[in-house]
Amino acid sequence: MSHPYSPSDLILPDFTPNLRSTSEVHAWNGIATFLVMLVIWLVSGRSSRKLSKTDRWLMIWWAVSGLIHIIHEGYWVFSPEFYKDESGNYFAEVWKEYSKGDSRYASRHAAVLGIEGIAVLFVGPASLLAVYAIAKGKSYSYILQFALSLVQFYGSSLYFITAFLEGDKFASTRYFYYSYFIAQGGTWLLFPALIMIRCWKRICAASTLPDHKSKVY
Repeated sequence: MSHPYSPSDLILPDFTPNLRSTSEVHAWNGIATFLVMLVIWLVSGRSSRKLSKTDRWLMIWWAVSGLIHIIHEGYWVFSPEFYKDESGNYFAEVWKEYSKGDSRYASRHAAVLGIEGIAVLFVGPASLLAVYAIAKGKSYSYILQFALSLVQFYGSSLYFITAFLEGDKFASTRYFYYSYFIAQGGTWLLFPALIMIRCWKRICAASTLPDHKSKVY
């Protein structure tokens, strides 16, 4: 069966079209994300430490980010033939849908596989550690967030650069190009950049304290 992806000559044996509509896939994604955000917001508000709203939003970012890396991207990394799924599996449906904006996920592009593999094995678990570090006010919180954001920013840069170097031809329509590839992919550039700036300022400010030699960051 023919597929909806670009380029049209991409070979996907036994491809099975989406069994769920685009709106249904987005709805389930939205509900799951909202529930995670709500739980983290409520739990962080009851913390024994007085957390700023910025810290609470950062906890939400790292929780959502970590779960996406581990669960969503983890499914993709370990399910090379998701496009054949005939059961309506939610995660297979998500990747069939997202591949309309970047068919490299359907074709298992080596660069994307490498980037996502690192995210699943290292960035995901470390993101959840960042949630804990913020909640408990750990001394390594800022350096951990900076390191994670740097890895995300670097990985996302490679994600876009490799696509552009190969002709930027992986989206089936302009709509999917801008809404999936640019907008969703760009999230992993924008937020990490902002977090890096914040953490850099905090680390530099802490290093100027009179007793900075006795502190560990």
